[in-house]
Amino acid sequence: MNYCEKIHYAIYTTGVDSFELMADALLAQLPQDGHILRLVFFGTPVDNAQYVARRAILHDKVRELFADCRPVLSYVSQPALDGKLTLEVHSYRADDTDRIDYRMNNGFPYVVLENPDGRFLFAGGFHCDIMTFSIQQQSVEVFRLVSEVLHREGFPIENIIRQWNYIERITEFEGFDQHYQMFNNVRSNFYKQAAWSNGYPAATGIGTNLGGVLVDIDAAVFTRPGCFATPIDNKLQIAAHAYSAEVLEAAHEQKATPKFERAKSMTFDGRKLIYISGTAAIRGEESLTDVGFERQLHITMENIAQLIDRAQLKMLRVYLKEKKYYKEARELLNNYRLNIPIAYMCADVCRNELLIEIEGIAIG
Repeated sequence: MNYCEKIHYAIYTTGVDSFELMADALLAQLPQDGHILRLVFFGTPVDNAQYVARRAILHDKVRELFADCRPVLSYVSQPALDGKLTLEVHSYRADDTDRIDYRMNNGFPYVVLENPDGRFLFAGGFHCDIMTFSIQQQSVEVFRLVSEVLHREGFPIENIIRQWNYIERITEFEGFDQHYQMFNNVRSNFYKQAAWSNGYPAATGIGTNLGGVLVDIDAAVFTRPGCFATPIDNKLQIAAHAYSAEVLEAAHEQKATPKFERAKSMTFDGRKLIYISGTAAIRGEESLTDVGFERQLHITMENIAQLIDRAQLKMLRVYLKEKKYYKEARELLNNYRLNIPIAYMCADVCRNELLIEIEGIAIG
């Protein structure tokens, strides 16, 4: 078996209870037939003080459960729409060709997987401890933490394959500067350290109602010719990193484009894993407005189909701008007969006119 057959994704939800009991109920469902690489919790704290307290509770529970083999842990402040608390799990069924090491840097657990195909890094939960800092200041600190782990483990910046970027109140402004644009400017400055000769990472930039700035990454260094990464364009869209200034929001210092590819694949001989970036109803570089929610969802799924070709979807995250679209979104996606884990969250999308954004993972 190769990487594509060993990596697995699951989503669990739970009903209303105390936060600790909900967390316990989700952790009790973890798969027992593999190594847990990443845990992503989605929930709704009432303020940043409660967010920090609940994040600490999750870390304590995961430390108790996994001891020195703690997976990457992130707590995303987004209302889960198909349960009060949602957990996404990335796991790996290793064989005797794999070595998995659980490590820690500045209190952030991360995982290194090594096998004959290469070395693979799963890291994240990166955040700034000072929530009163501006989004720009928090972003600088977060990318410093990312850089530390990459440097410590010998992963060049340009070997980030997938990045998840969560930004509190993403479309709001601090003075003249929009939160997402500030984040993009800091990310662009960080990325200037690399040549990116093989394209940027696949990525999602999505809003949260609390939690400041939070970043997760997957990275890979391949060691044989049959294994490699490939950026994927959508012929129906302009690459995000090539956007014109007209679709970027105001920023006092600079106006950098979002540095990501529409998707990025990892090939292992005849198999391929595709990371699908956050995808919305954009054609060219313009949002499709005044077409209604149903049309936006179908255009988003058409964009995803362009990216994955004949590969099969394995998991989706669906971000809805308003909770009122949840029932309709479920009904519309049920018509696609995907039979895969799908998580639904309420979150601000990076453009005010977009009602839905979808990301996912496919294997072909």
